[in-house]
Amino acid sequence: MLNLDRLRTLDALARHGSVSGAAEGLHITTSAVSQQLSKLEREVGQQLLAKNGRGVRLTDAGRLLAEHAARILSQVELAQSDLEAHRGQVVGELRLSAFPTAARGLFPTVLSDLRAAHPALRVRSSELEPERGISGVVRGDVDLAVVLDWYNKPLPLPDGLVKAPILDDPADVAMPAGHRLAGREEVDLAEFAEDEWITWGEGEFCHEWLLYTLRSRGIEPIIGHRAAETHTQLGLVAAGLGVCIAPLLGRHPVPDGVVTVPLRQRVRRHVYVVWRADADRRPSIRAAVGALRAAAERLG
Repeated sequence: MLNLDRLRTLDALARHGSVSGAAEGLHITTSAVSQQLSKLEREVGQQLLAKNGRGVRLTDAGRLLAEHAARILSQVELAQSDLEAHRGQVVGELRLSAFPTAARGLFPTVLSDLRAAHPALRVRSSELEPERGISGVVRGDVDLAVVLDWYNKPLPLPDGLVKAPILDDPADVAMPAGHRLAGREEVDLAEFAEDEWITWGEGEFCHEWLLYTLRSRGIEPIIGHRAAETHTQLGLVAAGLGVCIAPLLGRHPVPDGVVTVPLRQRVRRHVYVVWRADADRRPSIRAAVGALRAAAERLG
């Protein structure tokens, strides 16, 4: 009989394309991945991997079995979901991720509420940027991921995922209190053409959004500094080092010396939670989505 853990290892290799990628996705060593795959080859009596330069590739038999493995693992997930749904209890382990400001703004309330309402549920949380959170859900490393996209730049979702809206998050421009526009009731992005921007990390979804949005207004942004967390960005603004986009979620308290001004063309992030469709019936999934929405409502 085929071993489920070994099939999971083969599935991870097929999705990640390398032994190291599979090891990272499964949170095990590369040696453990190699051992599991060697045992699987002996189990099926066929060669599943072949050397490909410094790495490996799946043989025809390996690809065939990997396709079956994906379907088998999906069916296992469905079976677990159905059993949880049949029992009707919120139990077991649930792994959540969120991008940093959502983790700051939502998770303290959400995790406390889940612990109080469902003491038999063990929740594990982590901070992951939206793309990594979605990849984690697809791989099965994460059960739910709180992610975002922007009003003018949607984040594509792979097939097989379900999403639910959590909140719309308005964003303003944060600037030093002595900035020439700090006294205005609203501003336009074009008025910051000569300002240095404090933005997110290179390649991050929010950074790419900022470049896309400014360039669509005919502005080639001057990037002065980068920081992943909103509060680090605001600290740099307070020091007079530039301006930044400051979403409301996770923003407070705003440091002294920083003023936030709404944009004339309203800017919003759409925050939502995603999970695998084959886990849709799990009571723990539904409990977590409900807790996220309740926490968002409390934010007002």
